Amino acid sequence: MGSTGEVQSTRRPRGEARRLLLDAARDLFSRRDYRSTTTREIAEAAGVTEYLLFRHFGSKAGLFREALVLPFTDFVDDFGKTWQAVVPEETSEEELSRQFVGRLYDVLVEHKGLLLTLVAADGLTDDEIESAGIADIRRALTLLGQISPEGMRIRGMRSGQADLPAHSTVAMIAGMVALRSTFFGKRPPSREAIVDELVQAVLHGFLHRP
Repeated sequence: MGSTGEVQSTRRPRGEARRLLLDAARDLFSRRDYRSTTTREIAEAAGVTEYLLFRHFGSKAGLFREALVLPFTDFVDDFGKTWQAVVPEETSEEELSRQFVGRLYDVLVEHKGLLLTLVAADGLTDDEIESAGIADIRRALTLLGQISPEGMRIRGMRSGQADLPAHSTVAMIAGMVALRSTFFGKRPPSREAIVDELVQAVLHGFLHRP
């Protein structure tokens, strides 16, 4: 009886191993790119066996996809739905810009490893790009590029290459996330201050151009 009680007392709560693996993966991928991070290192950081990693996610690619890719593609899908529901006469440019910039900034801060892997993606094979979900990220960025021209049309604006504002906005936000510690060291401005600065850049750099 005593031994059974001891086993039960050390048994992890349901879903705990999955959560630990996702957290460990996000942390390690935030410091290294996809190829440089091993499943053994992730399992060790999570405090579980490598067997459990493969049991829950199937592969490193499956773990990367769930830990980093899905949150980003889900964000883009949700924003696309939000944009479709917008009534131009009832929604200010600043409100919509702040919602987009703030949510994307938060997603990229939480999943910084995505940026490192995207930068290093040219060194990955086509199979790695597909299995890890990098192709899904590229499709999501394309969707953002499609949303931008529609928004500009609604606002009565014109651009010869309407996808460039969307991609430039994403690149600006991603750059602030990726270089935040380089710019500010260990004492960066508050999240609110950074988001506000990015919003003003979007509003006055893209939307209010002549």
